[in-house]
Amino acid sequence: MPQTTADHARRRDRLRAALASHDPALDALLVTDLDNVRYLAGFTGSNGALLIAADPARDAIATDGRYLTQVAEQSGDLRAIIERDVAKALLAEAGGTVGFEATALSYADHARLAPEAHLVPTTRLVETLREVKDDGEIDLLREACAISDRALAELVAEGAIRPGVTEAQVARRLENLMHEFGAEAVAFETIVAAGANSAIPHHRPTTAWLEAGDFVKIDFGARYRGYHADETRTFVLGEPAAWQREIYDVVRAAQAAGREALVPGADVREIDGAARAVIEAAGYGEQFLHGLGHGVGVQIHEAPTLGKLGSGTLSDGAVVTVEPGVYLPGRGGVRIEDTLVVRADGPELLTRTTKDLIAL
Repeated sequence: MPQTTADHARRRDRLRAALASHDPALDALLVTDLDNVRYLAGFTGSNGALLIAADPARDAIATDGRYLTQVAEQSGDLRAIIERDVAKALLAEAGGTVGFEATALSYADHARLAPEAHLVPTTRLVETLREVKDDGEIDLLREACAISDRALAELVAEGAIRPGVTEAQVARRLENLMHEFGAEAVAFETIVAAGANSAIPHHRPTTAWLEAGDFVKIDFGARYRGYHADETRTFVLGEPAAWQREIYDVVRAAQAAGREALVPGADVREIDGAARAVIEAAGYGEQFLHGLGHGVGVQIHEAPTLGKLGSGTLSDGAVVTVEPGVYLPGRGGVRIEDTLVVRADGPELLTRTTKDLIAL
């Protein structure tokens, strides 16, 4: 279902509570990160900012004249200010202590705007709210994942993954299928990695030919109404060799352990550790080269981070990936990845393509 003005208003009210508990307390927050603008107001233009105030009557959105109609359609419940310099226009109306997003406002802009108000740097106020998805967001993520699953199923059914085609051809066909099935865009550049290239975690597709006996690792996702899917499946061309079955089974078992560890309140490092322990016990610990997963939403990579360097615990309603891998340089690699919703009664699986080893 589409996001509504009521959805956005509820998110702004949650942010207002965070302003009151901030040290020092903030009278308003200047929001300039465009992903956060979309999250809080629904606006998708390339020039926009928000002022979210302790008093909701003072909330405002600013953009320039190119988006006069669009801002009325997408954020009609907010007072709109039409000015090219959106941050300056909003601060001209702000009073008291105003927070700004330190990771989104450049030093030069801060220096230029500082005389307009008492500005206080903040970090992750909106991003922390975004970690827990509401029902509307989960509906959009569910549809993005369904589009991705349908596109991969069609790719397999039409025989597009076969010896004699290139990685780039497979990637282009999968991306076209995602668009055909309703994606507004791809979530990120599709990874198709065949043979020895499958041992490179983030290989970019090339003109390398797929050959019999290859692992073919495909990491992809659709974007739907601003929300991203993230999924990886690994196939084999022809009868799998014993070593291929072995590492595939190890990764599949590790992925299951990671999924089972997704419970509200779990430490993100311990979730990573649950999957990593399976791979280490099989003797491939040094070949698992990255963290277990990450949050997914209006960005393809967002909080929380599931890994050795992560911090914090999982919240009910968080949406994360679980994506362990084993990579054998010069031979090949396996990654299996799902997008899931953290639930008190067990995670909800959004990416539903089988995790059996499929020989094509």
